[in-house]
Amino acid sequence: MAGPVKRSDKLKRLVTVQRHIEKMAEHELAATTRHRAEVNQSMEEVIDAIGSMEPVHRQFSQHYAERFGRLTTKERQLAGVQQLQEMKVLKERTKGDRLEENMKEVRDHEDREAADNSIYELIEITLGIQLTK
Repeated sequence: MAGPVKRSDKLKRLVTVQRHIEKMAEHELAATTRHRAEVNQSMEEVIDAIGSMEPVHRQFSQHYAERFGRLTTKERQLAGVQQLQEMKVLKERTKGDRLEENMKEVRDHEDREAADNSIYELIEITLGIQLTK
């Protein structure tokens, strides 16, 4: 049967889970950033088409204007989502850092306690030997 699970080991697992959550938030942010870049690229292409002097593009100018309006709305929405995701990444990173600090403090405390206990055992053994003499 395994011994009791140390508090530092529990915190280590929590840190691992928290770092995974942080990575997931970073991936969501990266996906939103890529999507926003695609929308900006589409907006540039529509602007080029609107400003084109080719007769084909002039026929669809109303369509291009509507598309540009939709892309502008989508870009604003994605900017808001990106801002929220940036805040979430920061929050998750901060949580992970705090958990990691706590884990290190608990581990140091456990190590000090183990060292103290080994010194006490050594003293008890030494005193025991002296008493048996």
